[in-house]
Amino acid sequence: MNTGFFPYSSTIGPDIISPMSSEPGEERKSASKRATFASIIVNFFLSIGQIVLGVIGNSQALIADGVHTLSDLSTDTLVLYAIWHGSKEADDDHPYGHGRIETAATVFLGLLLAIVGAGIAINAALRLTEPEEILTPAPITLVMAIITILSKEGLYRYTISIANRVHSNILRANAWHHRSDAISSVIVLIGIGGSIMGLPYFDSLAAIGLGSMIIRMGLVLSWKALKELIDTALSHDEVKAIRKTIGGIDGVIDLHMLRTRLMGGRALVDVHLQVDGDISVSEGHQISENVRSRVISEFESVDDVLVHIDPEDDEISRVNIDLPLRNEMSRQINQALAGIKGAEVTEKITLHYLSGSINVDLTFPTLPDSTEKSRRAMASKVVSTLQKNPNIGSVEIFYHCRQ
Repeated sequence: MNTGFFPYSSTIGPDIISPMSSEPGEERKSASKRATFASIIVNFFLSIGQIVLGVIGNSQALIADGVHTLSDLSTDTLVLYAIWHGSKEADDDHPYGHGRIETAATVFLGLLLAIVGAGIAINAALRLTEPEEILTPAPITLVMAIITILSKEGLYRYTISIANRVHSNILRANAWHHRSDAISSVIVLIGIGGSIMGLPYFDSLAAIGLGSMIIRMGLVLSWKALKELIDTALSHDEVKAIRKTIGGIDGVIDLHMLRTRLMGGRALVDVHLQVDGDISVSEGHQISENVRSRVISEFESVDDVLVHIDPEDDEISRVNIDLPLRNEMSRQINQALAGIKGAEVTEKITLHYLSGSINVDLTFPTLPDSTEKSRRAMASKVVSTLQKNPNIGSVEIFYHCRQ
C-alpha cells in the first residue's frame, strides 16, 4: 500500500487521436454510387429519345434538350469519379482521407451548372431577336417532353433523398442538376405547346427565367463547397450544441479551442479539455474517449474528434512551455538528493507542470530500521532542498510500504 504525508496524484497524458470509422464511409459510397448509376442509365435513354423524336418531330428545343441530357452523362461520370476516389481510406499522402476530392468536384459541378444556365438564357434571348428561326414542332414531341420532366424530377427526388441521408454535397449538386433539367424540360414543354398554339415567344421568355435560376443554383453550390475548402466551421448552433454536450461529460472542468471543419460533407472536431491536474494519465484518457464517442454518437455529421487534454487553461498563456522536461528535472532532483541520508534512492518521481512551475511527488522505500521521526526529518530536508530550485513549486513525499 502507499502511505505518506500528502495524497497521491499523477500527471495527465498525451493527446488522444482516434481513427475514423470506415463502415459509414462504405455505406455512403455504396448509396452514392447507386444514385449516380441510376442517373447515368436514365440520362442515356432519355438523350436518345429526345434527340430522335426531336429530329422526327421537327423540334429544335427538344433536340437541344437531348444534347443537354447527353452532356449530363459527363457530369455523372465526374460525380462517380469523385465519389470513388473521395471515399478512399486515408494513406500516408492523405492522412485525413480523400473527402476534399468530392468538395473540389462540387465546385466544378456548380460552376458547370452556372455556365449551362447562362447558355440557356443567352440562347433564349437570341431566339427572341430571330423569331423566324423558331420551328413549329409535331405534337409527338410534347409526349417526350412530359416523359423527360417526370424522369428528371424522379431522379431529383431519389438523388436528393440519398444526398441528405449520407450528407453528400456533390450528390446534392447533382440532384439540383436533375431538378434544373426538369425545369428546362418544362420550358421545352411550354415552348412546344406555345409554338403549336401560335405563341412562339413563350419558349424564349420562360427559358431566360430558367437560365437565371440555374445560374443562381450553381453559384450557391460552388460557394458552399469553396467555404468547405477553406475550412469554414459548422453553424453557430451546431458548435454551441457540441460545446454543451462536451461540457456535460463527467470529468470535464472546462473546454476551449473548440474548432470544427468539413471534409467531404462530414465534420471534424478539435477540442482542448481542461481536467483536474492531479488525475492519472489513464483517467484523462478515459475522459477524452468518452468525449469522442459521445460527440460522434449524438451528432450525425461528425466523423471524428481530436481531443487535447489540459491540466489547466492554456488558451490565454503557455506558462509552462520553458520548463525543463523529465530527463533534466530527474537529473537535478537526484543531484540535490545525493547528499541527504535515506534519500539517495527514489522509487518514483512524478512531475506536475502547473501554473508555471513543477510540483514534485517523490516515493521512497520504507527502510526496515527507519522510524516515523526519521522519515519526517528526511522528508523535511528533502522539501527544503528541492524548493531552492526555481523551477520547483510544491514537493510531496510518499513512502512505499511492502507487505
